[in-house]
Amino acid sequence: MTTDNNTARSLDGIYAPGSFSSYEDFVKNFKIKVPENFNFGFDIVDEMAKIAPSQNAIVWCDDSGAEAVFNFEQVKQQSNRAANALKAMGIKKGDVVMLVLKRRYEFWFICTALHKIGATCIPATHLLTVKDVVYRANAANIKMIITVADPVVMDCVDAAQKDSPSLTAKASIGIDRPGWVNICSEMERSSGEFARPKGHDATKNSDIFLLYFTSGTTGMPKMVRHNFTYPLGHIITAKYWQNVRAGGLHFTVADTGWAKAAWGKIYGQWICGSAVMVFDYDRFVPKMMLDVIVRHKVTTYCAPPTIFRYLIKEDLSGYDFSSLKYCATAGEPLNPEVYHQFLKMTGLKLVEGFGQTETVVAVATYPWLDPKPGSMGRPCPGYDIDLVDDQGKPCEAGEDGQIVIRTHKGKPVGMFDGYYMDEALTKKAWHDDMYYTGDVAYRDEDGYYWFVGRSDDCFKSSGYRIGPFEIESALLEHPAVLECAITAEPDEERGLVVKATIVLTKNYTASDELVKTLQEHVKKVTAPYKYPRIIEFVKELPKTISGKIRRVEIRKTTEKS
Repeated sequence: MTTDNNTARSLDGIYAPGSFSSYEDFVKNFKIKVPENFNFGFDIVDEMAKIAPSQNAIVWCDDSGAEAVFNFEQVKQQSNRAANALKAMGIKKGDVVMLVLKRRYEFWFICTALHKIGATCIPATHLLTVKDVVYRANAANIKMIITVADPVVMDCVDAAQKDSPSLTAKASIGIDRPGWVNICSEMERSSGEFARPKGHDATKNSDIFLLYFTSGTTGMPKMVRHNFTYPLGHIITAKYWQNVRAGGLHFTVADTGWAKAAWGKIYGQWICGSAVMVFDYDRFVPKMMLDVIVRHKVTTYCAPPTIFRYLIKEDLSGYDFSSLKYCATAGEPLNPEVYHQFLKMTGLKLVEGFGQTETVVAVATYPWLDPKPGSMGRPCPGYDIDLVDDQGKPCEAGEDGQIVIRTHKGKPVGMFDGYYMDEALTKKAWHDDMYYTGDVAYRDEDGYYWFVGRSDDCFKSSGYRIGPFEIESALLEHPAVLECAITAEPDEERGLVVKATIVLTKNYTASDELVKTLQEHVKKVTAPYKYPRIIEFVKELPKTISGKIRRVEIRKTTEKS
């Protein structure tokens, strides 16, 4: 399913030329050339269709056995048809359209079409409730929502529309329903030619390209505003962290509703001439994913550590991983045991990275760096990364501090413009030429960064600063622990103590003996003072729609008790 690498074409050399001999050379000399009025739809998709029309762009399959492959010429044609269909439905430059398309291949056609028109795209998850849709529609002034052909999702949008004055158009892929447009039928009837808009209708680099709603682990979701240069920032993500290559096939595990899809399923990969692997599934089954990787000869792969934890539990000896050249991971700290087991089973070193919905990859383990399992790596070129204490002063090596991005020399390509329609929130996070990420880490003597936790989740106990992830990682190594969350519990003597809220695996039951066993386990794996003095067993943890643990809810429950 891959293209011959000897004939494969890419465009990254136009926008970020150069080859580098070391990490230091990379940081010093890497530059992104940002043209005037860059438009991903025309300057990347259509240009790739011009120089390499038959080169694969999308390799798609689902869990029922269906498959489809689209080259760049076909993506151009389909996105043009979608653009013409959307214009006929009244969508124009500056309109806001939300896409709830899961992993359907139509997402790539329609998303590219919105970029060509100059409309603002909001990728969203199918897990949204009616309340969630109403909030998003009114906050972002959404004009149209396009969904998968799922009656549950469509019912949700219908119910939300009466409280969403700006929402005047609804479309789905492949289903006819009163009040809805079947956009696939409209695309079939539309022209495959779409001229680049000119004059007032042409896009500018400063126009709103994407709006992403964050997960909201501590409050209502924020609207992250990215401009039309955003895809260029992902050259670093794709080429230098994920290590994609022209003619290769890259597989990032993510639904299109999350920002991780922008990191790994379209922008940087297509600029670098790599096809994207899309596996459309409803339930994660490790063996099915392994089969997809091997059968389609995936060359580069990116998934959160949780996925790798499941993969190494399978017998990997029967799989041919000869096509797989590089694996990346992000989303949470990588447990060293997972790193070593995966290396032993496949011969591949997992490389970690860090970034946010507000950025592209900002810290990563690049090809010139030796991975340190559990470390995010070192800063990206263009990203002036530092750690500061509670007074805003730079931290020394080994000292915990909040990760900040200094912008006095300019905003890096790919970094957000601010929070949409919320200047106060933008200024709170980004002031004095410094963007405060809200994430706490420390830097070792070699310049590698190690994640500690969200600043809201870190606390001090008996003078020690404690972050949740190291303790959670330690607990997850024990076979009794399925999921866990670390928070602080008030204590008269120590001020705060460590509390672990734990979901047990099916073979274990809660007991005082198990509490002691888990406490001793943590003492052995990490610093003894970090062990949880309080352990509570629960059936499930409170989470956001993206699956992130809402520790704030656990803290509120503790305060009420």
